[in-house]
Formats: sequence, C-alpha cells, structure tokens
Amino acid sequence: MSKTIIVSNRLPLQLSIDEGVVSSSPSVGGLATGMKSVHRDSNGLWIGWTGLTQEETPQELESEIHKAVADQQCAAVELTQSDLDGFYYGFSNRTIWPLFHYFMEYVEFDNDNWEIYKSVNCKFAQVVLENIEDGDNVWVHDYQLMLLPQMIKEQRPDVSIGFFLHIPFPSFEVFRTLPWREEILKGLLGSDLLGFHTYDYERHFLRSVSRILGYEVSFNDITYKDRMIKVDSFPMGIDYDKFHAFAKANQEQTNKTQSELQRRLDMHATASPDAKMILSIDRLDYTKGIANRLKAFEHFLEKYPEYTEKVRLVMLAVPSRSNVPQYQVLKKEIDELVGRINGKFSTVSWTPVWYFYRSMPFNNLIDLYTSCDVALITPIRDGMNLVAKEYIATRTDQTGVLILSEMAGAAKEMNEALLINPNNIDLIADTIKVALEMPEEEQKKRNKYMQSRLKRYNVEKWASDFMVKLHAVEGNRSVVKAKHINEKRQDEILQRFKNAKKRMFFLDYDGTLRGFVNNPGDAKPDAQLLEMVSKLQADDKSEVVIISGRDSVTLGEWFKDVPVTLIAEHGVLKKIYGADWELTETMNTDWVPTIQPVLQTFVDRTPGTFIEEKKYSLAWHYRKADPELGEKRANELSSVIRELTSNHGLSVLSGNKVLEIKSSNVHKGKAANNHILNQKYDFIFCIGDDWTDEFMFQDLPEEAVTVKVGVANTAARYYVDDTDQVRDLLNIFLS
Repeated sequence: MSKTIIVSNRLPLQLSIDEGVVSSSPSVGGLATGMKSVHRDSNGLWIGWTGLTQEETPQELESEIHKAVADQQCAAVELTQSDLDGFYYGFSNRTIWPLFHYFMEYVEFDNDNWEIYKSVNCKFAQVVLENIEDGDNVWVHDYQLMLLPQMIKEQRPDVSIGFFLHIPFPSFEVFRTLPWREEILKGLLGSDLLGFHTYDYERHFLRSVSRILGYEVSFNDITYKDRMIKVDSFPMGIDYDKFHAFAKANQEQTNKTQSELQRRLDMHATASPDAKMILSIDRLDYTKGIANRLKAFEHFLEKYPEYTEKVRLVMLAVPSRSNVPQYQVLKKEIDELVGRINGKFSTVSWTPVWYFYRSMPFNNLIDLYTSCDVALITPIRDGMNLVAKEYIATRTDQTGVLILSEMAGAAKEMNEALLINPNNIDLIADTIKVALEMPEEEQKKRNKYMQSRLKRYNVEKWASDFMVKLHAVEGNRSVVKAKHINEKRQDEILQRFKNAKKRMFFLDYDGTLRGFVNNPGDAKPDAQLLEMVSKLQADDKSEVVIISGRDSVTLGEWFKDVPVTLIAEHGVLKKIYGADWELTETMNTDWVPTIQPVLQTFVDRTPGTFIEEKKYSLAWHYRKADPELGEKRANELSSVIRELTSNHGLSVLSGNKVLEIKSSNVHKGKAANNHILNQKYDFIFCIGDDWTDEFMFQDLPEEAVTVKVGVANTAARYYVDDTDQVRDLLNIFLS
C-alpha cells in the first residue's frame, strides 16, 4: 500500500528517558494536527530529527529510541551538535530566516554553515530514500530542507514530491543577494508541487526562478528539463473546532476548576468593569514587531490620556533562540520599553503593561484569548500568523477586535480585522482607540465572517487541498511522460533505423544540437558535434540536413568541412555540399526599410536586446534582456509587427528568446518536404526545439520520427529533455 512520507526538521513527538526507559508521546497542535489525516490515518511516515543530538543519546538506548520513534509512525534523522550548530542555528536561522523576513542587517553569509546545511539535507535524503517504496509521495516542509526535493528527485525521479514553505518567500531584489541562490532554487525545483501561504510569496518565487535561472514560467507552471512544476498558494489554517470547543468549556468553568491565571483575570474584570484588556502573544523574535507595538501603546497612552487606568496591555513573549545575539539585544530592548512605560504611566492601582516572558500551557492561552477584548498582532513580516486566527476562533460570543499587521500572511484572509502598517506608530495608536470604541454589533458582524471562513478552511482542509493538488500534478506528469524517449522507445527507434535502406535526418541547430548562449555568435559547433554529424552522414544509407534559422554565411562557415546539406533562415536558402547557396523561393525584401526602424525602437527601449540582419529576414533577440521586460516587449512587438505586415505576406516567428520577421510563404516544414519530394525514405528523423520546428513536425509524413527538445505542447511524437540528451540519442545511430 502506497504511503505519504512527511519530512520536517523536527518530528511531531516528545521523547522522555526515565531511569533508562524510553517513551514517546505525539505532539499536539500546529502542523502535527493538520497532518494527522495524512500521517496517522493513512499509514504515513514522518521523518525528522528527534530533538536529541548523537552526543546526547546514550549508546545503550539507541535501539530503544528507534523503537519509540517507530511506535509513533516516525523515522529519525541523526544529527550531531556540530550539524545542529551549522544547519539549524547557523544557516537556517542566521541566513535564511532574516533574509526571507527582509532583515538584511542580520543576515550572515557563512560558507561553512552552507556546507553543513547541504550535508544535513543529504542526511535527511538518505533516510527518505531508505524508506521510499514504489507509489509513495513525499511532502517536505519548510526552509530548513530546501535542498531536499532535488536530492530525492535525482535518485527517485518517479516519486511525486511536494514542498511547502511556512515562512515568506522574499522579493527577487532581496533573494538575489543570497550567494547560493541558484542552488536553493534548483533544490526547491526538485518538487512537483510547491506551496506557499499567499499569492505574493508564490509570485516572488516565480519571479526569482524566471530572472535568476531563466526558466520558462507560464502563469503558475515552471518548465524545468523534462518536467512541469506547479506552484500554488495554500493559506494554512488552524484546528478551529479544537480552539472553539476549549473556549466554550472555559466559559463554563466554575471558580474551583478555573486556572489561577483565569481567576486573576476575572478579578481584574470585576474590579474594573469598564477597563479593557489588549492581548499581545508572540515568540520573542525581531520579525514580530514587539518593540514597535510597545512604542505604539506608549504613544496611545500619551495621545489619549483619558484611557489611563481604563486599558491594560497583556503581553506574552515566548522565549526563542536566546543564544543568538540579535535576540539578546531584542530581549533587553523589550525589557527596557516595558519598564519605561510602566514607570511613566503606572498609578497606585494600575500597571499599564502585564509582561510575561515565558511559555504558557494551552489552557492558559485559552484564558488569555477569551478574556481580552482586543488582540494586537503587529508583525513586521510573518508568513501566516496563526495567533490571529486562534484569537478569532475562541471568541464564542463573536465579540472582540483583532488589530492585524498587513504584513502577516493571515491579513489576506482576514480583511474584516483592523489592518495596520506595523511601522506606523501613530496609525497603530489611533487603531487601538478605534478597536476599544467599536460597538459590539460591529464586532460581531466582522467576527462572524472571519469565523465562518476559518471554520471552513481549517488546517485539515489545508493539508487535504495540498495532497489533492499533488495527486493531480502526478496525473498530469504521467500524461506528459507518455511521449518521453525512454530506453524502450529508443530501442524501437533504433530498430527502425537499422531496418531502413534509405534514411533522412533533419536536425535543427540552436537549442537542439547546441545549447543557447547570450551571444548567438558564440554558439559555434564543437569538434565533438562536427565529428558526430560527419559520421552520421558517412553512412551510405543516411542523409543529413542541418535546417536552421541561422543566416547562410554563419551556417556555411561552421559546417564548411562537413559533407551535409544546409538549409538556412528557416527554409529560405539551401546549400548542397560542394555547391552554392540557392533560394528555395523568390524572396522580396522591400519591407525591410519599413520594419527595421520599428525593431530599432524596441532595441532602444529594451536594454540587452539587439537586431540580427539576415539576407531575407530580421531577428530581434532578447535573451540578454530582463526576462519579464523581454517577454512584455516581445508580445508588444509581435502585435505591432503583425499589424504592420498583415497585407505584406510576412510572418512573425517566435523562437527561443527571439522574434523573427520573414516571408510567410517559406518555413522549415515546406523546405523539408520539398527536399524529400519524389524520393522514398523508409526512415525520416526530425528534431527541433521551438515552434518554428513545429512546421516540420506537422508537414513531414506521419511515419516520421519527430522529436521535440524540452517539454511543451508539440506536434512531435516524442520529446527529449535537453541538448545533452539530443547528442546521446544521435549517438545510438553510430553504434
């Protein structure tokens, strides 16, 4: 039975060792809850680190620990303290975390940490590969494991892999500063489905793929080698029913069953019935905007002194990464701000800020959620922020006001909250006043919509939607691979070749025999390629035609010593070996003076583009241009040229990062068919990479072996991944 393998940095379990006896218990909440249906309810396996380094693990208890982990349907990745320091505390938290949250001043680019990050991802890959069986899916989670998808895909290309990033993906301008940007992107592109919390993060990722790697991006699809990768947004939810049920139970407690915290909160409410409580809950992190929040509350008390003794900020800061210098500085700043506010505004009977620096058990969180009138959640940058959702879920009477940073991913779903810019202190202060004075009717109206949405799209629905999409991608992938030249199809083609008495090869050049380069003049064939083509032509039964969009001078110079037929400029000119170039059709170039100035205008407006003048056509190249601007200008230019040439018998050919204007009565398909006219070939092989080659795929006889280079909609019968595989394929005919 196939299963889903979930991979995350930490396993969803708690290990305890008591007098030599190892026991484990499952974690609750968060990701563990959302993945329950994928993990426990469907025979899944969760792979991650136990929380114990190898140095902390007693050797005599290793087998016991592995058994305890296995009892929770998990498998452990063993890490040393050195691994943890470089991989987690180092690269993950001192490079990726601040960079992806736009805190460039805290980013450390340390090559040693990068090497450890790679090696630890490799350790995770080894454990995953040991546990993969045919038909399994893999779902990788978060920024600590961004190289893992590619490592798995390289060894098991048949396995469907999903990846979800739980933090923001930064804009291209920020991400490009990472020295290992290409490696990170390629690592992620080992996935078949990439998920983000919001469309903004998805868009940032796609832009980085396009601009850094230069891969083709169409809407939310990425073409990468022989694969189509889907990218989509899946806003993570919470276990709504759990929070709502616990909140209801909290309301029904008696004085005896209440927690000490709840009793104190109730005493405060009874003593000051008109006073309001504002809740702030966060992990102590520089991304959470806690300092700005305190400054805004201080400004609120200064600006609206009438709220003295009528409002209190209840602030819970959960300790985090206390060994990291930036967090130590932040802790000191928060302590000083709290002290300053309390010292400045306190009265004998009132302290404006209740400050807790600790973690709290779940029931105390419910106490705070249900007792506070306003939640003030103001992160500078946050992937999602589930605290905002948890607060709304616990408001059983639908009262309460949520003030939420527009920089949190949750803001995309929670438009009814009071959205603020977390850097605007004055705005936050004013919004606190709006929240405190909001009528109950308005509160209920807003919270009703948010609760309905959160209940419907909960954490289980999030996980389910992702898995449904992953299975759909798997189905689409199998359709595409139906035409891929695998070993079996290669053998069938080779057998047809061997049985044939008269063979014809039509070979495109750029993007097929030779990879693309920024400067077209640098794409000269290497000695190995020239030798391969010569050997193919040397067989008495075979004839080779190089059919290209290249100009005749360049093509003739490059293949002057190779005894093959050359067809240049998409079929306009033809040269039999040993003879001169000849026109295949009567050509008119009267249009060139009209069109060339138009192309020049686009060159002037689009840095990195240039015009290539051929005898009977003009080409506008944009490979070196900014990818997004290049595509935009190409679409614009194509429309302009088509309008200008609609009555002049011209066509616009869209190649790989090039637009070519030429006579519409000549194309590669017509040239290829004319070449084989009145001759009987029992094996015709044609290969090309862009849509100018589609004319050949469509026009050649049905029995021809037509091959597309790369994955795309095509009339060809087969496809190969790239130019390297083109050479491998052609070499089988020489064996």
